[in-house]
Amino acid sequence: MQPTFKTDRLTVTRRRLADTDACLAMDLEPDVLRYLGGPVGDALAQRRRIEARTRGPYPPGLGYWSLRQGDATGPFAGWILLIPVDGVGPEIEIGWRLPTAVWGRGYATEAAGAVLRHGFETVGLDEIIAEIDAANTASIRVAEKLGLRWMGERFNEGLIWQRFSARAP
Repeated sequence: MQPTFKTDRLTVTRRRLADTDACLAMDLEPDVLRYLGGPVGDALAQRRRIEARTRGPYPPGLGYWSLRQGDATGPFAGWILLIPVDGVGPEIEIGWRLPTAVWGRGYATEAAGAVLRHGFETVGLDEIIAEIDAANTASIRVAEKLGLRWMGERFNEGLIWQRFSARAP
């Protein structure tokens, strides 16, 4: 139910359990989770969380996608999600996480744009949101480049999240 997308520089494919090691290595980078509660304290618990999030379940057409530079066998370049907010909804959120080695290359915008279009055109969503820490200016720029508009704030898990929204064209 999750299609593969080919962009100019990336292949965006359904995330598989085989991607767990790459996802965990990314999450263990100190700067990667800086705006999401800090570094991973328990790598085994984080591995289990990654695997559970990979498995889902998610509604048809939703889930996690892995980013690969070039073709589907290229180096891991992060992931994009399109899932119910907090795993339960009813709102649907888009999000991204990339290893620091590929930050600043525009990969998040490129891959998230394909997934955002899929959410509207194929899944038939009316609205997609993103929740971003106010200090995470790089992710806020990605959301703005994707056409998401600031909608306010939401307090969750002890943090204040900036809410952005895009509506179906």
